[in-house]
Amino acid sequence: MRFHTFVLKNVVRRRIRSTLTVIGMAVAVGAVVALVGISNSSIRSFLAIYTNQKIAIIVQQRGAKQRLTSTLSDKLGEQIARIPGVKQVHTGLVDYTSLEDLGINALVVQGWIPDSAAMRALNVQPGGHWLTAADRRGVLLGQDLARSLEKKVGDKIPLFDDGQYTVIGIVKSSIPYESSSMWVSLAALQKFMGREGQVTGYSVVVDHPDDDAEVERIREAIAAIGSNIEAQTAANSVTSTTEIRFIRATSWITSAIAILIGAIGILNTMIVSVYERTHEIGILRAIGWRRSRIVRMILIESVLLSLVGGIVGTLSAVVVTPLLGRHPAVAGLIDAHIGAPAIVLGIVMALVVGLLGAAYPAYRGAQMLPTEALRHE
Repeated sequence: MRFHTFVLKNVVRRRIRSTLTVIGMAVAVGAVVALVGISNSSIRSFLAIYTNQKIAIIVQQRGAKQRLTSTLSDKLGEQIARIPGVKQVHTGLVDYTSLEDLGINALVVQGWIPDSAAMRALNVQPGGHWLTAADRRGVLLGQDLARSLEKKVGDKIPLFDDGQYTVIGIVKSSIPYESSSMWVSLAALQKFMGREGQVTGYSVVVDHPDDDAEVERIREAIAAIGSNIEAQTAANSVTSTTEIRFIRATSWITSAIAILIGAIGILNTMIVSVYERTHEIGILRAIGWRRSRIVRMILIESVLLSLVGGIVGTLSAVVVTPLLGRHPAVAGLIDAHIGAPAIVLGIVMALVVGLLGAAYPAYRGAQMLPTEALRHE
């Protein structure tokens, strides 16, 4: 019997224990892949919004790490626009609301200036149009949100306890945050939030976005306008927000706990396996197996179990996570796409856990003396 066939039979003949170990490892790796994948995809999704609109600088209130808590004057945009090198300034107000009567518990609402460059940049599907000054009670819906609400152009939506608003367009976007958002006029959202004359922040488009020195000069000029103003590059703004940092921290902490549980499961399985096969290991040593071969046998068994669990967990995360991301409670708030880096991380962690979990059992098995092992019952 060949060495690898012998190892495979050792794993298969203990079906219940091997299955439970694989399931435990699959849950651990699946959690890692899902959480890290969501973290990476959320960052990539927000950056894609700024990249698509060629936004180089984000302006918010100093010290406000959450977009919703940022408060700036809606007149500040005029000052920013006068800075040399600034091409466009997009004004925005953001809030979360719900449409409980329509089954939506969390909804991103964005207040933009009608007919602005940012508004015209939205990819509105044929049959609709972006907000204009005449659309005082108009609303744009992201395609996923429109599908969830079962709304089309011309339908009515109750908003802000202020009567019916008309859907004037459906925005097509591959970015979950946008495809699940709603847009209304800046004035309408300011009135609803009681924030007349205020905005959440500004997105700045510059003439030469690839010139880092030029972008830095403009950023410093914006920050110098007032002590309560914070201007950051788009990349820094995304990674420094409380929401993104919380997602990252939560994903890694939870992943560490999941992997620890998986490692303990592998360690327990391999220790019991070595103990139960003490007599068998004694025979192998007696017929000439070296200690290094005993170590290889135990390590390969452990890695095989761990790798199978890793593959099952990774595939489950890739399939299930996007489905959970469509739930109304989180739709648009996270990007549930699992990218290649998270998948590779899951497989690598499964291999590492398999090796680490079998290190002690392999050492213990290799140290057995043939005479002592043969006497074991």
